[in-house]
Amino acid sequence: MNIFDKCYNFTRAEEVQELGMYPYFTPIQEVVGNKVKVDGREMIMVGSNNYLGLLDNPRVMKAAQDAVDRYGVATCGSRFLNGTLDIHIELEERLAKFMKKEAALAFSTGFQTNQGIISTLIGRSDAVITDRMVHASIIDACRLSYGDIHKFKHNDMDDLERIISSLNNDLGKLIVVDGVFSMEGDLADLPKVVEIAKKYNAKIMVDDAHGIGVMGKNGRGTSEHFGVEDDVDLVMGTFSKSFASLGGFVAGEKKVISYIKHFARSLIFSASITPASVATVIATLDIIESEPERRERLWKITEKMKTGFQAMGYNTGPTETPIIPVIVGNDELAFMLWKLLRETGIFTNPVIYPAVPKDQSLIRTSYSATHSDEDLDFVLQSFEKCGKQLGIIK
Repeated sequence: MNIFDKCYNFTRAEEVQELGMYPYFTPIQEVVGNKVKVDGREMIMVGSNNYLGLLDNPRVMKAAQDAVDRYGVATCGSRFLNGTLDIHIELEERLAKFMKKEAALAFSTGFQTNQGIISTLIGRSDAVITDRMVHASIIDACRLSYGDIHKFKHNDMDDLERIISSLNNDLGKLIVVDGVFSMEGDLADLPKVVEIAKKYNAKIMVDDAHGIGVMGKNGRGTSEHFGVEDDVDLVMGTFSKSFASLGGFVAGEKKVISYIKHFARSLIFSASITPASVATVIATLDIIESEPERRERLWKITEKMKTGFQAMGYNTGPTETPIIPVIVGNDELAFMLWKLLRETGIFTNPVIYPAVPKDQSLIRTSYSATHSDEDLDFVLQSFEKCGKQLGIIK
């Protein structure tokens, strides 16, 4: 058996490419605000996680450029050895203060953040209990741990309690959920998760990659939105969404963060975040704290688009966030709608199984505080035209 046989036998990507229906790894040639250029053609981007519209903010870009001038383009080392800059420490202190936690720790990517937290904390005498729809990074992190892994039905609190009540009392227990689920846009039932965690002496970790900067009065995420910040033990966030950068962080008790800092292999054995990326996050954090009108605008846009899609007859699922899925059902129909939208000048993301349940394929749209009303109206008009052409709506 040749180890590469599976590679040689994988032909699906090439087949879809030949049909002109391949939606992945699209080379974007230029980005200006919420407009991108693909194959020399301008398109409206409604597939990005640039929620606050900061990816090309002049203040943010200037901060990144100044950091390169001062520190160079990379650290060429891990945080553990030679890769910690003073701005890494500044960032972590700022994040801890912003999140109202004792301490914070920054990782080079969001994926590594979840990997580092969970694989470090969950040992042989521990159990990790996750929602079935959590991000792939959490799933892989659980596989790297030595503990027992349990999954409960999506947002089903009765199933969560059924599972956790069956566990040995001597096990250490960590409940892990997404604050905002990235495909469907719905929220974890954090108040109920907190209630169950207290009842069964479990700790709580929330992956709030899509919530921080967006949810809550001050943008501190889903825990703030539900008023349970003091009851959530660890909050994970990424820098690649509202913070318009690259990396991730975890915030929590000082002793817990210190333990993760000294044992997380994904931190210790990875090069640290680049100076430009760190400076970008600090600059965007300044804006998140000082310009709440960005969130206000984002929520107005969210309501406009959700109402618009539903008025046409589209199924937008259980979303409560600026992630608005347009559920079409089968894979072929999703790809056909994606292609028609692409031809009209709309950049979207088709999502199929296993990222979503079977027969729940969808077009994932997401919005930015800087989308113009003119662009949003064009997006709605395009969805209406393409949806009717395919018979998805009447």
